[in-house]
Amino acid sequence: MTSTSSDLRPADLGTLVLLAWSGEAPDGADMPYLLAYSLGDAEGGPQTTAAAVEKLLTSNGLPVGGDLVDGNGRPSLPVSLLVEAGQAVVRMPQLVAQADAPEEWLAAIAERGYAYLVFTTRAWPEGEPGKTVEPADLAAFAGADETLKAAAHVVLPAGSVRR
Repeated sequence: MTSTSSDLRPADLGTLVLLAWSGEAPDGADMPYLLAYSLGDAEGGPQTTAAAVEKLLTSNGLPVGGDLVDGNGRPSLPVSLLVEAGQAVVRMPQLVAQADAPEEWLAAIAERGYAYLVFTTRAWPEGEPGKTVEPADLAAFAGADETLKAAAHVVLPAGSVRR
């Protein structure tokens, strides 16, 4: 098992949130997206969480602001996606995050077999867990240049529990 740098304190990540949604991709079919971000609520605020999230990502081979990482071609990538019982679960060393997956997201991932993860170092305090996120607010945050440039972009193949 790959581990992250020992000087990464999980508390510095703050509250991490994972959201699942789907939207039309350039090929005309729905793309299942995942957005991971911190609320920026660690001691030290958003600057602390941004540094900790960047350290987590880069130590797991996910460049921030860099090229797309295609997990389909990297079986040793220490990041995985499990889809089961209406949930999307992203795992990496020192982190397990899960999100309720809407029906349209589940249909899109069943068709494509992968999701597009945007894991940003940019904090979004307005995106609290349990709070309804308006589609326009999600689109504004997820599509903002400062969010995308401060993120690792990963294609994650979907796994499921085998029976």
